[in-house]
Amino acid sequence: MNPSHLGNSVHLGIDLGGSSIKAVAVTAEGELLDHRSIPFEDRDRQWAHRIRDLVCEFRHARGWPVSLGLSAPGLASREGRSIAHMPGRLIGLEGLDWARFLESPHPIPVLNDAHAALLGEVWMGAARGLRDVFMLTLGTGVGGAAMVDGHLLRGHLGRAGHLGHITLDLRAPLDDVGTPGSLEMAIGNKTVSARSQGRYTSTEALVRDARGGDRHARELWQASVASLAVGINSLINVLDPEAVILGGGIAKAGPDLWEPLRQALEPLEWRPLGSRVPLIPAVLGDLAGAYGAARHAMTH
Repeated sequence: MNPSHLGNSVHLGIDLGGSSIKAVAVTAEGELLDHRSIPFEDRDRQWAHRIRDLVCEFRHARGWPVSLGLSAPGLASREGRSIAHMPGRLIGLEGLDWARFLESPHPIPVLNDAHAALLGEVWMGAARGLRDVFMLTLGTGVGGAAMVDGHLLRGHLGRAGHLGHITLDLRAPLDDVGTPGSLEMAIGNKTVSARSQGRYTSTEALVRDARGGDRHARELWQASVASLAVGINSLINVLDPEAVILGGGIAKAGPDLWEPLRQALEPLEWRPLGSRVPLIPAVLGDLAGAYGAARHAMTH
């Protein structure tokens, strides 16, 4: 962080991802003063040391920020001081009390990364000002989060918002959490090789060939988009949003995604009083979670 860019009323948001850490320094009004992206390898708690170095750098230059918030994968604990459940990776994250680890004089509220990304988009991004909205991040998997009546939907265990794990096909294979035929399995990049019988290893290559007129690629991509439309339609009926926000790498496919998706939704969507739910691209990109972490800290 460049201290010459930072004023006296600065809020820090830190987003811990699978291979990099994103951080923003913002004002209470959301003005971006500085940001960082720090890569790490998932071993020996390297991610924790990188975050501590980042906070120490800021503290030595400016003192403690007015507030500091953190987002990370997994289920946040009920008291919001740590991640309670994150099996399989980022070993050491579960139960880590960040305020104690960073020797902070103030509590450091911790939020699930997808929840934070939606909160960031609602505060300063594509969903600014909305009170009823859900977001899907289309990437390796399918992440999600929902806001209902102006409140992030967290649920009993913090599990709410895992929208990629809704079932679309009862007879299809199970996904990582045991859900058969999930939305994540239908369009996530992690399954494109299986869905294409090994012909493609990335959605980007699949979309490129579909655009180029390859019949097999076009049929597979159309089926993937149709599954996404069915999932979005189901979630619209459950959550009754003002808008649906789509982010992640697959959402950057542009007209190759947005046009067929809107066409697929056309005959499905229930539109009382003629009300159509708009589909809107996310705009904060990789910084959405950091913005959300900062906003969460300001309000908690």
